[in-house]
Amino acid sequence: MQQRIPLALCLIMGILMIVQFFIPNQISEKTFDLVVKWVRIITAFALVLGVRSITFRSIDKIKRKRKDWVFSIFTLLGLVITAVAGLGWGVKAGSPLRTIYNNIIVPLGATMFSILAYYMASAAYRAFRARTREATLLLIAAFIVMLGKVPIGNAISAKLPDFADWLLMVPNMAAKRGIMFGVTLGIIATSLKIILGIERGWMGGRRR
Repeated sequence: MQQRIPLALCLIMGILMIVQFFIPNQISEKTFDLVVKWVRIITAFALVLGVRSITFRSIDKIKRKRKDWVFSIFTLLGLVITAVAGLGWGVKAGSPLRTIYNNIIVPLGATMFSILAYYMASAAYRAFRARTREATLLLIAAFIVMLGKVPIGNAISAKLPDFADWLLMVPNMAAKRGIMFGVTLGIIATSLKIILGIERGWMGGRRR
């Protein structure tokens, strides 16, 4: 019974949302709005569970003095300070929450992506080795695109940036659309498996 009820709800709601998408009318639109409201309510409860989980895990890590337990202190401080700033002053311009976001979150995000650029360059070097004909074409195309996106490329030739844009918009877009078709079919297959109860990993059970 504990598994049948969630599976039945998933089946009913999955079919209902599919039907309302392909049969637009006033009733389906009201149904969609109602479901969206319930999703927001459930998301709020999920947020509470998430905050509770990270709080207790951080406290347990601090008590047991586990590896990097000091970072858990900063995690809890950041959680409390950000919550108080958001609930007390909101997100208006000049508020403490905006100050925290602009002076801490944004620089941290920029730092993370700056470090990520080195890993991407290392991965590109390993992936673009000209061992085959396809890898050679990929290497040449990547070199032209990178060169066309920097000022030195325009200095070499005024047509180089245009050619780089053409590579991105025509051959690259064709490959990207093929990948998106594959991803979409995978999403549809996974969604059907979840709706029909074949895939039960989301509820902590085993697959059939």
